[in-house]
Amino acid sequence: MRDFALAPPSVSPLTGGLADSLFETAARNPTLPLIARRPDAASTVWEEVTAVELRDEVVDLAKGLVASGISPGHRVAIMARTRYEWTVLSYALWAVGAEVVPIYPTSSREQVEWILRDAGCVAVVVEDEQGVMTVGSVCATLGSLRQVWQLDAGALEELAARGQFIPSATVDSLRRIVLPDSTAVIAYTSGTSGRQLGCALSHRNLASPCDTLLAGWGHTAAPPGEQGRVLAFLPFSHVYGLMIQGLCVRGGLLMGLEPDVSPQSLSSALRSFRPTYFYAVPSVFEKIYKNFLRTAQQAGRGALFERAAETARDFATATERQRLGRGSGPGLDLRLQHALYERTVYRRLRAALGGRAARGTSGGSPLSRELSLFYEGIGMYVHDGYGLTETGAAVTMQPLGREKSGTVGQALPGMELEVAADGEILVRGPSVFQGYVNDPAATAAALRNGWLATGDLGRLDSEGYLTITGRKKDVIITSSGKSVAPTALEQRLRMHPLIHQAVVVGDNRPCVGALITLDPEFLVHWRAGLIMQGDTPLREAREENALREEVARAVAAANSTVSRSESIRVFRVLPEPFDVANGLLTPSMKLRRDAIVQRYAVEIDAMYQARSRPPRLGAADDLSGLDGLDGLDGLDDSDNVFR
Repeated sequence: MRDFALAPPSVSPLTGGLADSLFETAARNPTLPLIARRPDAASTVWEEVTAVELRDEVVDLAKGLVASGISPGHRVAIMARTRYEWTVLSYALWAVGAEVVPIYPTSSREQVEWILRDAGCVAVVVEDEQGVMTVGSVCATLGSLRQVWQLDAGALEELAARGQFIPSATVDSLRRIVLPDSTAVIAYTSGTSGRQLGCALSHRNLASPCDTLLAGWGHTAAPPGEQGRVLAFLPFSHVYGLMIQGLCVRGGLLMGLEPDVSPQSLSSALRSFRPTYFYAVPSVFEKIYKNFLRTAQQAGRGALFERAAETARDFATATERQRLGRGSGPGLDLRLQHALYERTVYRRLRAALGGRAARGTSGGSPLSRELSLFYEGIGMYVHDGYGLTETGAAVTMQPLGREKSGTVGQALPGMELEVAADGEILVRGPSVFQGYVNDPAATAAALRNGWLATGDLGRLDSEGYLTITGRKKDVIITSSGKSVAPTALEQRLRMHPLIHQAVVVGDNRPCVGALITLDPEFLVHWRAGLIMQGDTPLREAREENALREEVARAVAAANSTVSRSESIRVFRVLPEPFDVANGLLTPSMKLRRDAIVQRYAVEIDAMYQARSRPPRLGAADDLSGLDGLDGLDGLDDSDNVFR
């Protein structure tokens, strides 16, 4: 294969476990603030915890764990939101050689039971009474589970008190026998199809990408001479969130912890904490963009925002061509327009994100090039990262000064990438996991001669930049034999402010179709902006027709990016979103495609049957001028899903 890995930075070899970095920082720079938290979502005051304070709390808790019978190799589950106790617990467990098993607090009873049993957990830490009830309902089937600790009932304080008679030297002795290849985390896959698998990740697996990123890119986390500030709101139950925690603790960055991810709390946290680097998932970046647009439209400045957004993308595109040696950069007119919008629009948009972040990372699923260019154009470059649970998160990164939006960059130093003949991405390197617990067959299928078969599809360009095109298992084969990767179409559909979610379907069907859900907040705003007169029934019918046409335009825009044989020919708008509660999203917000197709089998059948019927005549339903879309859900009264 061709080696396109980025130039290796200087990284000290790992000699112990993940907890060592906290103890080393506390000894070297005890007053360095490492954690910031606020008492509630309404507060703008962040209380800081120094390295020595955090270490002392970790030691006290570790002694309590020892007194409670937790030994090296024991597995303890943490089922809580991203909060201070999560960090203290994880480092205390690692300090005594125990293994952390993250569980999403939104997980179903069945998921909790499976993970606790499959991992053989001896204890579980829950957040509240609801967590106690969930675990309590399955305890009878869990022979190894001995302890259930509740954070909101003062469990950590009780544990610390229980361990007062244990010498601190005991914790030091246990910590020093933890080896880099000892298992640190059993992270369960999202379970988008089939049973969740427990990925055994060593201390080296988790530390390696963090240390590599800090060595090569750590200086970009803040202006020179300042301590970087990162707002951690993604769940630590996901390996992406764990990587953020590791980056902050190992790199001496100030980590602000925000457990409440509601739009109001997150907006308040960004404005008051003011991060210097912004990590999120694509849905967050998409939501922020749509909120910008909606706010501008409500203020009567929608057209101004759209012009400013287009200028931002044009400016970023020209800047990208220049840094890649393919152009001279933005021309005079574009620079003047950009400078004007910088004064009137862009700085206000950045202020909503805290005003200090010049760079950001999106991970978890693909980020569109269009969005990446928009954020770069307003002054905050956001690159799309690539990694898996099985790789301890990061696998690639953008080379500094050679960033290319729409790709996930090049392989990290020490990592190797290869694309197989069928398009599957293969990965090899120090962060590749140890295997799936209790499933040697799945491990053998995933690890082939040292290479991890990721299940992701992609392509490497001539310079080694990787572009993710989808998941191997998600590829749709139409009845005519056409293969379609749904990710790009779904991504493009979600760019329309009205569209919240999209699932492309079409296996063994004559053409590609889509199930669409609408953004409830933007839908209310969109309806308010319509000027519809007349009697209520007629007004509602015209409003409904207008909404159908708007969604059809979004579909047509998405189709413009693919060939006709790959384009969406039929679609159905669903009355409710896909979410974790109805079992159609994983706790990490990934689509459960098989469950969605099964749940909406009747609607999918009706969608294709409507396409085969002759179209009705009538101006209200005539969408033939919309870029060749045909059979758009029949658009008859019986198919009405907007009421």
